[in-house]
Amino acid sequence: MQPDYSDAPHDNILCIDMKSFYASIESVKRGIHPLKSYLAVVGDRNRSGSVVLAASTALKKKYGIKTGSRLYEIPDREEIIIAEANMQLYLDISMQITELFNSYLPLNAVHIYSIDEAWLNLNGTSAKYGSPKTTAKKIKKDIWSRFSLLCSMGIAPNMFLSKVAMDIEGKKTGLSIWNYKDVPEKLWPLKLSECWGIGSRIEKKLNNIGVHTIGQLANLPLSYLENKFGIIGNQLYYHAWGIDYSNLEGHYDDRPKNIGRGITLLRDYKEIEEIKTVIFNLSEVVAKRVRNNNLSGKTISLTVGYSKTEKKKGFNRQLTINQRTNLTEDIYNTAILIFDKYYEGQIVRKITLSLGNFSEKNYNQLELFEKKYKKVKINKVRDKLAEKMGRDVVYYARNLSSGSIKNKIDNTIGGHKK
Repeated sequence: MQPDYSDAPHDNILCIDMKSFYASIESVKRGIHPLKSYLAVVGDRNRSGSVVLAASTALKKKYGIKTGSRLYEIPDREEIIIAEANMQLYLDISMQITELFNSYLPLNAVHIYSIDEAWLNLNGTSAKYGSPKTTAKKIKKDIWSRFSLLCSMGIAPNMFLSKVAMDIEGKKTGLSIWNYKDVPEKLWPLKLSECWGIGSRIEKKLNNIGVHTIGQLANLPLSYLENKFGIIGNQLYYHAWGIDYSNLEGHYDDRPKNIGRGITLLRDYKEIEEIKTVIFNLSEVVAKRVRNNNLSGKTISLTVGYSKTEKKKGFNRQLTINQRTNLTEDIYNTAILIFDKYYEGQIVRKITLSLGNFSEKNYNQLELFEKKYKKVKINKVRDKLAEKMGRDVVYYARNLSSGSIKNKIDNTIGGHKK
């Protein structure tokens, strides 16, 4: 039974994806047009196995190098440029592009999906900028004139359909506009793997019942999909008909649910004290970020991932303490309680630590005469000194211990050099 489109959202949602974002920025930095450069961005130029984080359009077409390829797979050609990732630069430009969006729309109409992708709700912009199509073209022109960067766009009545329109047509034409009437002709012929929101596991399960296209998925009853897949089945059904009831919400004023940091280690860690030193390094980073957000939390989560040589994958556990904190030692000591309880001697290759269950800190309500208040003040002083004079002006002696990853954490964003 076909759903009622009169009850579906009829907004003007623009999905924007920056074309080969990292590679394009590196091309522009070198004075080369983004579409004419043969450029790959890698995490580390000195490691042959380093992953390609981005490849320019020309490099993809001519040499077949794409995101996820390895450095050693890139041919040794004079025209190919290998650029080492500069995450701080990419983040800075991403923020500037968000500010550009904000010049057209209030921030609550801008949903940042990733560093290079966003949704914009264009409802109400016609009086000032023209139709949604005209507004989108103005934004595209501004991005090019200010940053010399290209983008792909899709406009549709909801977030899902605008994303698929951008992925399927917008990346070829620059701007694509879909409506519900386009669903049978444009959405239904797509293979499941071509459609945003359908992962490989769900695709495999659908393939097992003879469903290979979105059109075939749309022909399944809602009740059947809900019985088989639960709430995901409901989403699959409506997405197959091009409907998405999600509200576009800006994230500019969101309080984080948790703050964490993870690290993939460059070598196997077997010694317990080395592993604990890494946990300490992460505790220090998390504590500082929590203090910078003027928060304190009660729930510490620790994830330890094992080497591929191990039979077990690792563990993820959390522990809630009695009193909220943002101190390194409290986070570390709690994480070690978790570690000591669940670690059984395996080889460790990845560790993630986070603090959550937040409230805005108000130490006037805490035990002002206890040692904790003094420790809070000391840590605030350390934070200010590090900000003014550099991270190495004051630090814990444990950061000098074997296995410490302090230097890597201080000089990387998302695991890549700043």
